[in-house]
Amino acid sequence: MENPLYIHPMRVAFGDTDASGWMHFPNAFHYVEAAEHAFLRSRGVLVFAREEGGWPRVKVNCEFKRPLLCGDEIEVHLAISRLGGASITWEFEILKSGEIASFGSLTTVRVNQVGEPQIISDEERSALS
Repeated sequence: MENPLYIHPMRVAFGDTDASGWMHFPNAFHYVEAAEHAFLRSRGVLVFAREEGGWPRVKVNCEFKRPLLCGDEIEVHLAISRLGGASITWEFEILKSGEIASFGSLTTVRVNQVGEPQIISDEERSALS
């Protein structure tokens, strides 16, 4: 990823590993979600509120290139590849020592408090760019 919109440093926690000591695969999405939420909060964009809605996932994809172990220092790199009327497609890379451990994408949809798609406001759209 040439120009990530956001870089989120993390460390692989013991509880995120399996019996082999390697990070268990669904935790890649946990790390990406932590980065996404940190980015949204840093820009003053709603993450989730019962009375306002949030950003549920509608599509996720991840490819794994190398294992991560308990204690590994990693970075999650995020970029927005598509900003639709009510959706965002995020591209991500999880790196260890500058090398890609996994990469993929996820699409989220802005919804209101009852889960119906909601147009991304001009204010949110501006904060995301």
